[in-house]
Amino acid sequence: MFGRKISFNESDFESVVSACIAGNSQAQRYLYKQFFGYSKSICLRYTSTTEEAEEVLNEGFLKVFNNLEKYDSTHPFKAWLRTIMVNTAISYYRKHKKHSEDVIALEDAPYPKFDEDVISQITADEILELIQQIKPVYKNVFLMYVVDGYNHREIADMLQINEATVRSHYVRARARLQHLIKQYYPNLFPSDWAVKSFKGNEN
Repeated sequence: MFGRKISFNESDFESVVSACIAGNSQAQRYLYKQFFGYSKSICLRYTSTTEEAEEVLNEGFLKVFNNLEKYDSTHPFKAWLRTIMVNTAISYYRKHKKHSEDVIALEDAPYPKFDEDVISQITADEILELIQQIKPVYKNVFLMYVVDGYNHREIADMLQINEATVRSHYVRARARLQHLIKQYYPNLFPSDWAVKSFKGNEN
């Protein structure tokens, strides 16, 4: 990864990328520092501990530097980087976690009445803190769908589970999040509020 020197201009991102590809360690350190916080926030969302997040982060950046030649500069770098970090986190999860016992039929999953007005009164950071308390198999599906914008088919392919299971996990994650919000922010709900479950289709 450390090769011949090639000059780069910090205000010219393409020159930074080119220098990284050429093996300029200074450019690589600059790129790492610029996107460290953004990348770590992704890794922390998809892992259970700081140690796991750091493992995913290091592996993710290694993939970034090894695949920079494949980066298409006509697309946002952050989007490309995010894809690598999410894929690395999911690969880590598949390698270290078992989720076969978590397969639940869609028709058996509770579908909560989800109050978007309540959600709007909580900050993104507060919501993410609550999400960390959700079982990883459900949490990851929720994050991939809501935060990172993958559709159910893409999530199914990445997690190597069927699409109905993805939908079930997403519904269960929403139900758990609603209960956590009620538990930690009871002042946002009327005194007679209760989560109601019903059967229905999830798009």
